[in-house]
Amino acid sequence: MSMNKQGRPTTPAPARSSGTAGDRNNGGGDVAPETFSGNRGLSLEEPLLFEVGNLNSCGVDLPQPLDCAPRLGTLARETPIGLPGLSEPETMRHYVRLSQKNYSIDGGLYPLGSCTMKHNPRLNEKMARLPGFADVHPLQPQKTVQGALELIETLGGWLTEITGMAAVAMSPKAGAHGELCGMMAIKAAHLAKLKRSGTAGGAIANNSAAAAAAVAAAPKTVLVPESAHGTNPATAALIGYKVKTIPADADGTVRVDAVRAAIDDDTAAIMLTNPNTCGLFERDIVEIAKAIHDAGAYFYCDGANLNAIMGKAKPGDLGVDAMHINLHKTFSTPHGGGGPGAGPVVLSEALAPYAPVPFIVRDGGGFRLVEEASGAHEYGTGHDTPQQNAADPFGRLTAFHGQMGMFVRALSYMMSHGGDGLQQASEDAVLNANYVRAGLRDLFSQPFGDKPCMHEVLFDDSFLAGTGVTTLDFAKAMIDEGYHPMTMYFPLVVHGAMLVEPTESESKHALDEFIASLRALAIAAKAGDVDRFTSAPKFAPRKRLDETRAARSPRLRWQEDASS
Repeated sequence: MSMNKQGRPTTPAPARSSGTAGDRNNGGGDVAPETFSGNRGLSLEEPLLFEVGNLNSCGVDLPQPLDCAPRLGTLARETPIGLPGLSEPETMRHYVRLSQKNYSIDGGLYPLGSCTMKHNPRLNEKMARLPGFADVHPLQPQKTVQGALELIETLGGWLTEITGMAAVAMSPKAGAHGELCGMMAIKAAHLAKLKRSGTAGGAIANNSAAAAAAVAAAPKTVLVPESAHGTNPATAALIGYKVKTIPADADGTVRVDAVRAAIDDDTAAIMLTNPNTCGLFERDIVEIAKAIHDAGAYFYCDGANLNAIMGKAKPGDLGVDAMHINLHKTFSTPHGGGGPGAGPVVLSEALAPYAPVPFIVRDGGGFRLVEEASGAHEYGTGHDTPQQNAADPFGRLTAFHGQMGMFVRALSYMMSHGGDGLQQASEDAVLNANYVRAGLRDLFSQPFGDKPCMHEVLFDDSFLAGTGVTTLDFAKAMIDEGYHPMTMYFPLVVHGAMLVEPTESESKHALDEFIASLRALAIAAKAGDVDRFTSAPKFAPRKRLDETRAARSPRLRWQEDASS
């Protein structure tokens, strides 16, 4: 199977009607509602802040500052700042109206594959706002944050138990940051092997010629399957590795023979996702892990899809050496918006000594952070605190220990579910995905045949062949039906991919409505109702845009129209 390298058309269809109040909405297709105000009932049109605010006044009364000597020197502003002034009611209405244009998991089913858009329980939010968690500061004296340290230590214990791993690094801030952590631990482990074996003369710890020779002698290639998340090869390349692509088999999985054929003396690791991004369990994973370990390399597993196997299979038992965990996916902390995030990394016994500082140790009757790599050697991997994992850490990955609010939410989710509840969450996620698959399989096409999937089901666009409707057209029509589109055009090993992940959050009623809506769209496309798709979305606050042009020629700064 070859990777899909074909681009996707994004230019909207030409507009077929005109209007005045709604012209701002017209990116192609029908214009905005033909009302004087541009509003449509409770769907209120909202201009940009700069269009409604007064640039020459402020929405609040501020006293004149007392005379004082300026301290900015030549950096002092000489012109007005140019921010719009609004009254308090106008400000509130502006942002409330904008918020009503957002699609969210609180508003409806969010079928993005490979994203695990599950419900965020309000209990978690209540716990995160408890005094002592919500107002904790990373520079407080450690004796004043013993409860917070105990919570982090407890969460680490849950993560190592769920994954069957020896240790955990809690400081990474997100999935890709966790990947970086795991791969840096792997790189440190290879250098340590050379040090122990006497290769390059030892002296790796200092800035010597021997250290440079050791780096040169270390393996430099990472194996990455075609179907991997794009962050995998990017992370490997970022820290100096070359990436060798492993092809996907005809059934969408990676065969151990393909891995063996790619392994050589320069292989440092493999980065594999299980279940993979086609929604399939990698059945050769144990044999792949053995082949990698026999070559002296390490197995990094992308943990994005842990929600499919949590409580059912432990990555450590499958031969995994390092895996990041997306707390915003599997353990329901808030998702999206650029953060705050958390991406703890669990590590095998082989990699535990190389995890970064800081980590937590039990110290008498309390807890203490070890924050310097030079002081980590006194704590071996046998210490009874899961986070204590660094006898020879590669250093500090980030300024502080992690995102406290995400830790509280994740532990609240775990403790409210219990071990049996976490297992049921995975079982329900897999059940829901297969329910969607069964409900659509007679109308949609599946690239790897009609067989059970894991937590997400993958379709392709071959069922649209000859209809004049593209994958993107179909996605835009879903918006008119009130649904966020599923993940489109990913994974790249499938042409016109449509990846659906309903998660365990959705009821049978919600899934039935979703399935019925997609069936209606598929039937309409095959019946020749092309206009319904090429002009979509008709009912969204903004119509179809030329996404490629928007990405390549963005307007990032508001400028007043000279003609107005």
